[in-house]
Amino acid sequence: MTHPFLAPSGGLREFATSERCFITELLNHPTRPDVSLARARVTPGVVTELHALDVEETYVIEMGGGMMEVGGDRFRVGPGDSVRIPRGVPQRIENDGATDLVFLCLCHPRFRPEGYASLEASVDEPSQS
Repeated sequence: MTHPFLAPSGGLREFATSERCFITELLNHPTRPDVSLARARVTPGVVTELHALDVEETYVIEMGGGMMEVGGDRFRVGPGDSVRIPRGVPQRIENDGATDLVFLCLCHPRFRPEGYASLEASVDEPSQS
């Protein structure tokens, strides 16, 4: 029987994304449509995909450091910093350090994959005549 106060876990497993980072969803369940929480990991030398979400997001940096870009503004982030990213604003983060950059991603309301929009132009292959 399901408990009314429990949002069941699908298991805490890290997965790679097309955004060029690794994600572990800590809380993302339909019974909690108001919020989701994930841990992101960006390896050294990687810049994540420029993207926007249809939800407000807050990053809380746990380990490592790098350059954050929000709405075209770039600034340095490190452990303990938090960054509010308004809904629909372009964002990406660069790990310019020697160790993994790890941060929490708090979304309000909860993140859904269909709310993710890549803002990087795709590279088209030249047509063969």
